[in-house]
Parts: sequence; C-alpha cells; structure tokens
Amino acid sequence: MPRNERRQVCWREPLSNRGRLLPKDGTTLTEELSPRNDNTLATRTLGTCRKTAYIQATSSEKNMATRNPYEVLGVKKEATADDIRKAYRALAKKHHPDLNPGNKRAEALFKEISAAYDLLSDADKRARFDRGEIDEAGNEKPRAYAYQDFAEGAPGAKYRTSQENMSPEDLDDLFSFFGRGGFGQGSGGGRAGGGEGATIRMRGGDRQYALTVDFLDAVNGAKQRLELAPGKSLDVTIPAGVRDGQVLRLSGQGGPGLGGAPAGDALIEIRIAPHAWFRREGDDIHLDLPVTLGEAVLGGRVTVPTPTGAVTMTVPPHSNTGTVLRLRDKGVAGKGDELVTLKVVLPSEGDAELDTFLKDWAAKHPYDPRKGIRT
Repeated sequence: MPRNERRQVCWREPLSNRGRLLPKDGTTLTEELSPRNDNTLATRTLGTCRKTAYIQATSSEKNMATRNPYEVLGVKKEATADDIRKAYRALAKKHHPDLNPGNKRAEALFKEISAAYDLLSDADKRARFDRGEIDEAGNEKPRAYAYQDFAEGAPGAKYRTSQENMSPEDLDDLFSFFGRGGFGQGSGGGRAGGGEGATIRMRGGDRQYALTVDFLDAVNGAKQRLELAPGKSLDVTIPAGVRDGQVLRLSGQGGPGLGGAPAGDALIEIRIAPHAWFRREGDDIHLDLPVTLGEAVLGGRVTVPTPTGAVTMTVPPHSNTGTVLRLRDKGVAGKGDELVTLKVVLPSEGDAELDTFLKDWAAKHPYDPRKGIRT
C-alpha cells in the first residue's frame, strides 16, 4: 500500500485525548496510515462510518505534551533505582513549591518531576513503559492495527477486528436479523423480520483514570481537575487522608447507558507524589530535622514544618542525632502524629575556635560512642 494511503475503518472510541477533534462531512471514516514528519496531523478511528474526522494537536497542546520521564529526571534509560531516586530528590528540592512561592513554572516542573518519578520508581510500570505498553503518563497505549485487521472480513461485512467489542449499531443489526427490536425500540419495533420487539437496557461501562496528587493535598484534602475526555473535565474532591493506590468512584461519570439505563462510573486511581521532606507511615508523618551543634547540646526552640504549617518545638538539651520528638495530632488529617528525627549538622566551614575548644574538652572527657557495636 503506498505511503499515506487512506482506507475505510469502522467506529472506535477515540484512542487519544491529546488532540482536538475536527469532524468533516462524509460517509466513511478515514485514517492516515503514516503521520506527517512534523507529527502535527494524525488521524484516528473515530466516528460511525458516517463521518470523516481528524485529530490535530494545537500549538498549546504540543507545549503541554508529556515529556519522556527519563528526560525529565535527567537520567539514562539504564539508570538504577538508586540513580533515579537521587535524581528525583535533587530536582524535587530545587523546584519544590514551598521553596519557590508564587513561581508557577517551578510548581509545574515539580508536578512533572513527581509524575516521572512515580512511573520510573515502580519496577512494573517502568518495564511496561520501556516495552511501549504505556505512555509517559502511565496510560495504556492503543493497539497498533495492521491493514489485514480491517481488510480480512467477509464480503460486505463492516470492517473491524475480532478482538474488540461490537458497537451498539452492530447489535441493532444483529437483533434485527433475528426479528427483534434494537436498542431503545419497543414492542414490534424490529427493523427486520417483523418479530416481537424487545427494549434493551444496559448500564454504561465504568471508565478508569489515574490521577497524580501532591503529597500535602493527599494528607489535607483538596480539589483537583481531571480531564475525562477532550473538552470534558471534572473537579475531583480529594478526601483528606487518601492513600496511594486508593480508587475513588464518581457515580454517573463513566460510559453512557443504553436504552435509558444509567451511565457507568468513573474509577479514579490515586497516585501520590513523594514529598521532598515528609514521609508517611500509616497516619503518622515522619520528618528528619537538621539542628545545630549548639541546639543539640544546649537545647532550644526551633521551627518545624508540618503538613498544616510551621510550628515551634522545644529541643531538649543533650539531644543526639536520632532523637525522635513527637508532635501530637500533626499527622494525616489530624489523626496521627508527626515524628521528628533530629540530625546534628556541623558548620559547613571549619571553625578554629570550636576546634581548639573540642581538643581541650575531648582530652578531659573521653567516651566511646561505639562501645556497643564492637565485635
């Protein structure tokens, strides 16, 4: 078949939501077998063999296209899990919204970085992405059709693959062949055979989506917009304390029902982006907090971030690295606590006065912190 030759195909649900649908008049649906070099025009199987339609990306949609997750994190395809984790942490700290207040670009980059890490940190998702089974957003890629999938049918039959479901129009034809009414027809409403009709009612199918949520939004609750289809979006209420992998059900937001039956539901799997500082274990929030040598030895009041805002906490005198302090009711949705682990951090630059003091002090106060781990 010559390059870019077009052929007839039958109706399928749109395979991509990244384009803008541009219907044209006609009697058959066409598809372009090879995209143009600039990828600005690609046809999809869309319609009911009654229209010709194209999907053409707009300039703004091209700019918002999801980048390759390896490119986002700046790692090679053969990078180890540790390499990916280190790259994510460095980028997350640099672009975290709390460190870049009011910077919309940093906020967008942080979300993109979190989504890339969410995909590449999951071994199964990463393997499926590398095999080309899912796209950069973690969505299933459409099956690639060959010409024979559509052409090897019985003479006069509608073109379709045997692996896909029948459309409502084809079910109408099937019922009519046996002398029964099709969808939405009452008694005697069959289009062929004149037999007794039957109204077919069928609940719409459920549709599945994935939604990446910021860590703090998952802890405190929020609203986030989800694009269900081109031109159709929905504000999803994220309940406080939602967990990674939890599925939210939105009644009536799935596929349309048949014969007046109700629509299906939208099933939204929540994916929580990691946070640069916080970790979640159950309903507790964990935080490693750096403190100075003076704060650890002498004690003092320090400012501590929590999911609901900064608070002041007292560091007891003679606190060591690894000392855990508890902030009650500062965990997930006010149910758990925040557990703060202290990390004593020395000055980044040397201090001659401190060195002189410690030499004299160490000679007079010997002690062995490794006594318990000797073999």
